[in-house]
Amino acid sequence: MIKVLFVCLGNICRSPLAEAIFNDKVKKLGIESYFKSDSAGTSDYHIGELPDERTIRCANANNIKIQHRGRQVNRVDFREFDYILAMDHQNIQNLNHMKSKYGFGEKEIYLIRDFVEGSEGQPVPDPYYGGEEGFHEIYSILDEAINHFLNTIQERHRIYA
Repeated sequence: MIKVLFVCLGNICRSPLAEAIFNDKVKKLGIESYFKSDSAGTSDYHIGELPDERTIRCANANNIKIQHRGRQVNRVDFREFDYILAMDHQNIQNLNHMKSKYGFGEKEIYLIRDFVEGSEGQPVPDPYYGGEEGFHEIYSILDEAINHFLNTIQERHRIYA
């Protein structure tokens, strides 16, 4: 089983939406038995909370089921997950600090948009302090990035629907 972790700062906007989009895509492809996914935040701001209401509305508007409670990245995540996908550079920096602290210095951390040709190095913007439109923008960004990520890992691991 391939384990994928999506990471943002608070785990109530970008990463739970990415997790929900990913789960929806692998289910529609009929390959969900190959994957386990989760999401987490590098901060402890929203532990135990539901996703932001705007995240839930955005998911619902796109017929995506979202079920998650906020949690913080921990030591076990670096051992358990095959792919850790960060939403932006600050979270990559936070994750790199954590992995060194926990003794997982060799663990590769990916920026989610690095899987999209032409978007390498670009972050998924944090919509938290904006309006609804920011959540729809990140949905589009995540939808595309997850398509490319899925194509990459399906080829890498020879998973075909």
